[in-house]
Amino acid sequence: MEPHIHSHIHHEKKWKDYLFEFLMLFLAVSGGFFAENIREHSVENKRAKVFAESMLNDLKADTAELNVASLYLNYASGYVDTLLQLLSSASPQNISSGKLYWYGLWGGAHFSFVPNDATFQQMKSSGVLRYFTNKKLSDEVSKYDQLSRNIQLEMNEDRGIYVEVRKLRAQIFEFRYNNAANDIYQASRSYPDIHKIDSFINSNPPLLTYDKIIFNQYAELVRSRFLHGDARSIDTLLQQAVVLIKELKRIYKLP
Repeated sequence: MEPHIHSHIHHEKKWKDYLFEFLMLFLAVSGGFFAENIREHSVENKRAKVFAESMLNDLKADTAELNVASLYLNYASGYVDTLLQLLSSASPQNISSGKLYWYGLWGGAHFSFVPNDATFQQMKSSGVLRYFTNKKLSDEVSKYDQLSRNIQLEMNEDRGIYVEVRKLRAQIFEFRYNNAANDIYQASRSYPDIHKIDSFINSNPPLLTYDKIIFNQYAELVRSRFLHGDARSIDTLLQQAVVLIKELKRIYKLP
């Protein structure tokens, strides 16, 4: 008997089969890639909204401080102008001491603003500022940060002059009367008590000196502080804070 031989038939793959397998593999990889991108984009959007809400709270705190600083500096710069006009038109001994005390008080006006930028600094250091993909928003954030840093520089430059102003002020005005003038301002910050202010201005508290040289030095130092410029810087930053708040609310639908 002859042995039975089993024949094995091998089917060779056609190029269409390889192409099909390649396309299926490509679609699977691409689908996974796009799905991961969508997932990451969704996660980043959610994180961006969290950061936006936190930054919004920081900006609300800033605007509260900036509004107070703006009112104070505009108030102070106006009174300083009056002091310089008085000293330009007459000798100290020919000016009511009450006026000199009241208007002279504002030469030592001082403000301190530290931005609530914890959210911005965290985003900057961790590299997640890129979550703010809207270019206008990114530009407004950068502008606000730059304006804040400019104010910090201005305050540092003014600090040395401010100390010298306070030293000279102590040579002219007696502390207890200077303090009384300051108490009137503090008590009327929200609603100025014109009667008390006028009453103090029309009083005659004694000065420590009428030395024209000391008054001249005081006036020159006070003038060099550029309180009007400080007030403008604060107002500019306040306006930018309002713009940034609107953008954050608009883009991330925040209340």
